[in-house]
Amino acid sequence: GGAQAHFQVKLDLISLGNVIGGGLPVAAFGGRRDIMSEIAPLGPVYQAGTLSGNPLSMAAGLAMLEVLEADVNFYQNLTNNTEYLTTGIVSAARDCNIPLSANTVGGMFGLFFSDEEQVSNFSQSSNCNIDRFKTFYQLMLSQGVYLAPSAYEAGFLSSAHGKNEL
Repeated sequence: GGAQAHFQVKLDLISLGNVIGGGLPVAAFGGRRDIMSEIAPLGPVYQAGTLSGNPLSMAAGLAMLEVLEADVNFYQNLTNNTEYLTTGIVSAARDCNIPLSANTVGGMFGLFFSDEEQVSNFSQSSNCNIDRFKTFYQLMLSQGVYLAPSAYEAGFLSSAHGKNEL
């Protein structure tokens, strides 16, 4: 169900990227019948894509769905690991009197060097200490931990990240 199921919203349109190809390059979109009926061959809007229906990407996407169906606890385990990671990072920062908060959804997380308890909008994230993030990023990199290089990007965990790695 993705984010629309998690946040309980009904979409007019959805755009999906590499996630449907198990990480390989592909994209898809969908929507309400009245909107999709405007796409050729039913309607006047032409759509084409270089990787539309790419067999390798579709096979990888199907294989990923099979893995997910086989592990009914996959998303809960991923969520738990993400929360375990971010709780540990935030706790370590606070132990050193460094203001830090984290947001998580499933395997996705964001770290914010801010006095705000919860950063939830662009204005708050713009007021975070970007220099402190840069220092943190470089220190993590020197320890072999590869994070997104921008304070405005999200981090992602995978099922390969277990308690030992975290």
